[in-house]
Parts: sequence; C-alpha cells; structure tokens
Amino acid sequence: MGTTKMRGRIMIIGAGGVATVATHKCAQVPEVFTEILIATRTLSKAEAIKAEIRRRCGRDVRCAQIDADDVPALAGLIEDFRPDLVLNLALPYQDLHIMDACLETGVHYIDTANYEPPDVARFEYGWQWAYQEKFRQKGIMAVLGSGFDPGVTNVFTAYALKHLFDKIDYLDILDCNAGTHGHPFATNFNPEINIREVTQGVRHWEAGAWVETPAIIEEGSVHFSFDYPEAGPRESYLLYHEELESLVSHIKGLKRARFWMTFSDNYLNHLRVLRDVGMTRIDEVDYEGCKVVPIKLLKALLPEPASLGAGYTGKTVIGNIMTGEKDGRTITRYIYNVCDHEEAFRETGPQAVAYTTGVPAMIGSLMVLTGVWQGAGVYNIEQLDPDKFMEGLNRYGLPWQIVEHEPLP
Repeated sequence: MGTTKMRGRIMIIGAGGVATVATHKCAQVPEVFTEILIATRTLSKAEAIKAEIRRRCGRDVRCAQIDADDVPALAGLIEDFRPDLVLNLALPYQDLHIMDACLETGVHYIDTANYEPPDVARFEYGWQWAYQEKFRQKGIMAVLGSGFDPGVTNVFTAYALKHLFDKIDYLDILDCNAGTHGHPFATNFNPEINIREVTQGVRHWEAGAWVETPAIIEEGSVHFSFDYPEAGPRESYLLYHEELESLVSHIKGLKRARFWMTFSDNYLNHLRVLRDVGMTRIDEVDYEGCKVVPIKLLKALLPEPASLGAGYTGKTVIGNIMTGEKDGRTITRYIYNVCDHEEAFRETGPQAVAYTTGVPAMIGSLMVLTGVWQGAGVYNIEQLDPDKFMEGLNRYGLPWQIVEHEPLP
C-alpha cells in the first residue's frame, strides 16, 4: 500500500481524549480525510466519538474493535479497511506492535509518543529507530512524535533553525498547564503513563553529555519560577522528556537542552504519598490470591482524563526559548502557543492538554496524506520541513507567537 496514490483514508487507533480531538479535527477537513476508522479495544468508546462527530460535524466515521497487541488481527483490519495511514494514539507500550502491522501491510505510520516497555519505566527512541531499515526497504514512512511535546516543540526548533538562527546553542522547552479541573487529584492524560513519566530520574543535555538530577518529587529537584504569557508566574520543574533525545541527535551543535514542566504543590504532595504507600509500583503484587499492578489499580480509581473537559478552566502555555547566533550576533527568541481549556472543550469535548496533542496529530497526518512529507524510513518530526506544519498550527487551532526574550540561566 505504501506506493499507491493517497486516497485520504486514515485509521486512528485509540479512543481516549487525544483520539477524540484528532478524530474531530480530521472530520473537519473532509477534503483531505475522506474516510476515517476509529479502532480500539473498547468499542463503546469509539462509538461515543462517532456519535459526537455526527452531532458536531455532520459526518459519519467507522468503528472497529481491535486489540492493538494482536499483530495478525491488526494487520487483518488494516488489510480490510486499506488506509493510507495509521495514526497510533494507543498506549506507548503498543507502538512496536502497531509498527509491525504497518510493515506487514505496507501502510504509513505516525504516533505522538515513543515506545515504552510495560515492565520497565523507561522510554527512549532506540526501539523505534531500529525499524529504520525495515521501513526504508518497504518504501513506507514512520513519523515519530507528532503531538505537542514531542511534536510541535520539535517543529518550533526546526523552524527557528531554518528561519531565525544560523545555529542554536541553548534550548529550553517550557510546558505550563495553568488550568483547574476541580478534582483533588487527576492526571491530564493516561494516569499510568503520566505517573511513570514524572517519577523517573531527570536528565538534560549539557556540554556534550547527559546530566542527571533528582526526580521532581525528590529532595534536590531542580525548579524555578517562570512568568508565562497569559498564565503568570508558575513553578517549573526540570524533567526528562523524550524530545530531548531526538533533538540532541538531529539539531547539531546544541550546547544545552532542557525540558521544564509546571506542577502544583498539591499534585506533588499527592504523588509523594502515592509513591510512599506503593501505589505507583509497576510490578505485580499478590492481593487475596489475585495479581494486581498497583499503578493500574490507581488508574482505574482516578478520573478518566477524557472526562475532565467539562468545568476545566484556565490555559496551557507551551513553547521553546532558544538562544543562538544570527548573522554573527547572539539572539534569544521565544516561540509559544496559548490554548484555552474551555475553548478546547467547546470545540471537541476534551480539555486543552488533549487538544494540544490531538491537533498536531491531525496536522502531521495531513502532511503525510497531502505529500508535504515524503520518505521511506523512520523520521522524527524535526527532520521534516516545518513550514507547512507551522501554517497548519495557525489554521487548525494552535496559533503561535514569536517574541524576543532574555536568555534563561
């Protein structure tokens, strides 16, 4: 299928908040996305998205039940629907199985988060980069990380290097959720993935090496207050995030690259207690003869992230502060987006955290289906031309701004 002419058929795997947004946004562009299939383990979730799209957009989409870990069954569904592109919005544990099914059927692949093994809290691109030769030989394209971070932040970097800088020396990615959902404790995307991510040890790139620092809930974690546009001062914590790995590999000459995310004291205190009582464990424990993974139980008890949209107020502010050289002088620029939780909910149902991931997933898919991005192999998003993607952000709901800024220390 990889060599056939694009017909605008997309299979979206997953039915959470991000998939809800991405499917809505695809449905809003019928001239590109001519047919849409939502495939997920829980069919009722896909059918709920289908009903909302019919109500909001006046379009019908198809639904199918699938276990994305069952490669033969998934390949069979792909053969049956014959999409031009599979958009993977399932769990990161399932990335490799979905890539295998795309290889078997010769269909382009795109995702928003890199692979993470279910039994080890460790995420890295190496597992997916290892598919480079397989995808190249098959003549199909795999685009990794087309969310916001990773995704838009990678595109911001590529755009800045193309248009604003001759070289970038210092990169800081800052992710602020200044919203309020009204719950004592909740995560804005899959609780299991979120908690595994933020409880890991931290590292950033500096002077040609990775520098390790304590996790955000540990003594000695690195944090500072940053004054975000429209959100004001927020405590921002140094965190390891997957786009650092690919950006350091593909944006040559970076002297330092860091990722910062805002967390409230309330969130961190809840997380410490959950850690201390063992609820963030990812291994099985025996309870009355049953095998239970504590973090999976916690996920079942916490609010469903896709349900947080109603009553969510405030904004997200995500962007890059970059310092480098242009025409022999040192400059610093801040590229960022502000997204409103209430506006995101009114348009698609979920809150702004899901919206800021789902919209770029649609735009990346649009880049592939319209032939703006072409190639055979595995690509991180900063390796591809950023211009049309940046135009798409302005057009489809995530407008960005560029301002001068002081360098971060």
